[in-house]
Amino acid sequence: MKRIILLICYTVLLASVFSLSQTKPRARDLGVPFDGTPGSVNAITDVIGVEVGHSTLISGEGALVVGRGPVRTGVTVVLPRGRKSSDSVFAGWFSLNGNGEMTGTAWLDEAGLLEGPIGITNTHSVGVVRDAIIAWRLKSAGPDAAGFAWSLPVVAETWDGYLNDANGFHVKENHVFEALDAARGGPVAEGNVGGGTGMICHEFKGGIGTASRKLTERAGGYTVGVLVQANYGLRPQLRIAGVPVGAEILDGAFRSSEEGSIIIVIATDAPLLPNQLKRLARRASLGLGRMGSVSGNGSGDLFLAFSTANPGAGKSSGIASLQMLPHDRMDVVFTATVQATEEAIVNALVAADTMIGRDNHRVIALPHGRLREVLRKYNRLIQK
Repeated sequence: MKRIILLICYTVLLASVFSLSQTKPRARDLGVPFDGTPGSVNAITDVIGVEVGHSTLISGEGALVVGRGPVRTGVTVVLPRGRKSSDSVFAGWFSLNGNGEMTGTAWLDEAGLLEGPIGITNTHSVGVVRDAIIAWRLKSAGPDAAGFAWSLPVVAETWDGYLNDANGFHVKENHVFEALDAARGGPVAEGNVGGGTGMICHEFKGGIGTASRKLTERAGGYTVGVLVQANYGLRPQLRIAGVPVGAEILDGAFRSSEEGSIIIVIATDAPLLPNQLKRLARRASLGLGRMGSVSGNGSGDLFLAFSTANPGAGKSSGIASLQMLPHDRMDVVFTATVQATEEAIVNALVAADTMIGRDNHRVIALPHGRLREVLRKYNRLIQK
């Protein structure tokens, strides 16, 4: 009997390891056509030095009991130079529609510098994530040589209250630490993970998505990477590869007016200054528009762009020597941003799984087979 139990446990363990090693199909795997050339993992982490981490909270089911669940939420962090660097990066941000929150933006406008990790979570957890990032930075590096410790973290949010006990304040400091300590380069988990766990996009299950573009050597060989937390839009608005996918797949639609938001983080190794990065952040609007979004009144559409070029630009002494890509050479970077933003959102939709949350609210995943059928109908499917 003991041998049988051990064999069963071993089989379950192997099955778990096997399932964890499987990668979900992404939009390109399904035959969705996109413009541009992606980087090696088609993620924001294709920009060298960028790391991403998640902490995902899923527990409980049935009727909402505030403070007890059901819980469908989490935290996602983006570290521009990785966990082991405290070097600032130049950055800029843009609000397409301001019904949302992104902390630290006053200092971004003032100094053009982003110091430390970017956090993304649910609306009512912005404060704890912000405070936890400060605590983690102090724990990791401590004050500077003069004993000075100061931080204005950038933390952004979208609302997950349809599926999550948003007023239960389930995201805690340890979850933020978990995401920060787990941050890595390479492939990035998408869909129902981290801050995207309880998010909804065009009335399908949404969440985290990412993509990248690699420019030609003639254009500088730079990389542009995008990560989104997609939680916006109505079903009939949804367009994928120019095709009215939402109007063709109306199953499970449940809203009469737009709710939700989207956070878009853009990374590049192109040597851009803060005013140029603000220009770059604006271009995310065009990638979002390709998906059919109208950036409704209730949507918080907040975008941030940073550059990993110009190390040491934020130093407090001496004279910083900076490089800058001429404005006339920025069109290819703009184009890459639009393309990667569009693909990142589609990747979020493709990766997400159907989820049942608070009060048994059910949000279906974008059905892969139906998506392929619709793309084939409009002669947009790439045959695999």
